[in-house]
Amino acid sequence: MLTGKCALVTGSTSGIGLAMAKALAGAGADIMLNGFGDKDEIEATRKSLETEFGVTAHYNGADLSKPDQIEAMMMDAAAKFGGGADILINNAGIQYTALIEDFPPEKWDAIIAINLTSAFHTTRFALPNMKKKNWGRIINTASAHGLVASVQKAAYVAAKHGIMGLTKVTALETAESGITANSICPGWVRTELVERQIEAKAKEGGISVEQAATNLVSDKHPSKQFVTPEQIGQTALFLCSDAASQMTGTHMSVDGGWTAQ
Repeated sequence: MLTGKCALVTGSTSGIGLAMAKALAGAGADIMLNGFGDKDEIEATRKSLETEFGVTAHYNGADLSKPDQIEAMMMDAAAKFGGGADILINNAGIQYTALIEDFPPEKWDAIIAINLTSAFHTTRFALPNMKKKNWGRIINTASAHGLVASVQKAAYVAAKHGIMGLTKVTALETAESGITANSICPGWVRTELVERQIEAKAKEGGISVEQAATNLVSDKHPSKQFVTPEQIGQTALFLCSDAASQMTGTHMSVDGGWTAQ
């Protein structure tokens, strides 16, 4: 389905981002990975994409809190992909929890920079090439927290609400260009980011990690089950398909019923 297309996925060295990259590679897209982690492990991941799916895979370690590194990454993608990414997935994200009055300003700045501002920069660099081709897919990983709020997550909730607004503006500005822009709103996905929250709750409550995980997901998901990274990957793949060519400016909730309540 995506043979001949090129995809840049930020925050894709693990978790949801890697699952998205694998889903797109499985459909024939060449991939550029981005994210932090062990150098050797990232290289092994890159090679495995090429071996398993028969695509070309690259890696760029840009720090998405730094606009100059984002620009360099986008130029790298343009050079390696012969013009630029056809599919852009803005997935990179970080988290920090505290009451507003206790929230460190530097943590606020970092979360807004990586979870929101980086998507503005990648999008502005990606759009000219997509417009030349009259085809493009921009997918922003938002969250259930792009639709509803939770305590102690001021920066994260603000960023995710913001990314959904950016998605809508992008969709309107590209509505006649063959480009779509949509967001995916996962609920609880048991990634490393969520695992740290589970461990903190276990320690705070003096309970096992598994009990804390059950409590966490049951509190928000009527399904009482975590969403899997692979389910998010397949959702992204659908948004890249012809079936979704008239879906733009909207969101897809994959949250076990969280935001239906």
